[in-house]
Amino acid sequence: MSIAVETFFLDPAFEGTLQQQIQQMVAGGILSGRFRPGEKLPSSRKLAQHLGVSRITVTLAYNELMADDYLSSAGRSGYFVSENAPEPPQLSPRSSLDTVDWARAIGNRFSGGLQIEKPLDWRKYKYPFLYGQVDPALFDRQNWRLCAVRALGQRDFDSLTADQVDRDDPQLLEFIARNTLPRRGILANPDEILITVGAQNALWLAAQVLLTQRRTAAHEDPCYPGLRTILHQSRCHRVEIPVDGDGLPPDLIPKGVDVVFTTPSHQCPTASTMPITRRKELLRRASEDDFLIVEDDYEFEMSFLKPPSPALKSLDEDGRVIYVGSFSKSLFPGLRLGYLVGSAPFIREARALRTAVLRHPPGHMQRTAAYFLSLGHYDALVRRLRNALHDRRRVMDHALAEHGLTVAGAGAFGGSSYWMRAPDGIDTHELASRLREKSVLIEPGAAFCESNQREYKHYRLAYSSISAAQISPGVALIAAEIKDMLR
Repeated sequence: MSIAVETFFLDPAFEGTLQQQIQQMVAGGILSGRFRPGEKLPSSRKLAQHLGVSRITVTLAYNELMADDYLSSAGRSGYFVSENAPEPPQLSPRSSLDTVDWARAIGNRFSGGLQIEKPLDWRKYKYPFLYGQVDPALFDRQNWRLCAVRALGQRDFDSLTADQVDRDDPQLLEFIARNTLPRRGILANPDEILITVGAQNALWLAAQVLLTQRRTAAHEDPCYPGLRTILHQSRCHRVEIPVDGDGLPPDLIPKGVDVVFTTPSHQCPTASTMPITRRKELLRRASEDDFLIVEDDYEFEMSFLKPPSPALKSLDEDGRVIYVGSFSKSLFPGLRLGYLVGSAPFIREARALRTAVLRHPPGHMQRTAAYFLSLGHYDALVRRLRNALHDRRRVMDHALAEHGLTVAGAGAFGGSSYWMRAPDGIDTHELASRLREKSVLIEPGAAFCESNQREYKHYRLAYSSISAAQISPGVALIAAEIKDMLR
């Protein structure tokens, strides 16, 4: 890699010779980490022309840097940052020249919330029981690549390059309206659908449009950590509703709630499914008490044991349910494509907010997904995922029973995870830390719960990212570690 000549410029206020200034520029770039070992510097002729100095001045500066082992020369190939050049110093936070009092300057704080820890190098671990990560052995890379190439063609040039302002890809919208939503019993017009940057962005848009500091949101406890963060940032009043074996109990929703956030088909993280009778009761309460419902239907495609229950939105006759869907779980999490479905007045406001923040999701990604879906590759991928997860589920069931681990919740129609209960006396955060040293990754339950329940004794085991062959030995290690901690 070559260092651009445009990164060099002379300082008129520099006290010293031009040669010294060039030496300082190069040495400073190396010591700051901007120039790295092996990178090629501009030729002495090119740098001299750029700076407006004589070539001999640059050559002398380079030679001095070579003498100090900052640079090396490869004959006619030019000058390079030496492999033996001094390494950039490890600067402490106090060495920064930043004099701003950020504790006072920051008006709204968005950091500090407890989230699920997922190492970026999770694939290096032998037993990754992590939720929501893509298994490269199952993903259809070849057809995705072909669709991406097709989306780059001249025919799709406008969808790729134009600023669509507030519009979405018409082909993607058509597929969602005609294929995806009807499978959940939902009928919607194009003006009732909005493409989002994943389900998290959909939840954020819904919260921003529906909630204020004077309004109240109710959500499940435990729940998806990202939702709790979104509601906290909205500064609305929050009510936590403890879930049971059938999900969120409608009778626990207090009067005065404006919006209820729920995961009825596959409660996050307990995996419980809300029965039809309870869904109808929730809708009755919504109509009676005049509140809206945001339904996060994040894993309905993974139904390999039996067909999933109809979406709550499909039972809604009053337009009170706002539906959140995503392709990230069935395709890959880095795709970041989801969608909101709701009444046209709500979608109009959500679209205006999205436009103000990010305009629209990338056109090329939308069109690639539209091709992948419409050409049948998506359905084939989902079938392959269901078959693989079904096989892994059988292995998980056998391994968990064999080693006596307690399952607190498992999806009735399938899914890709178990909600586990650790024995009394086990700190699941410590358990996760100890298992990580043995190349086992699990998800402690604390991140899913309110702050006053951080001693939560649950943890989540997912089997979407681990091969069937690794499940039994991985579960054995978890059981052995629990026994060791109880001694």
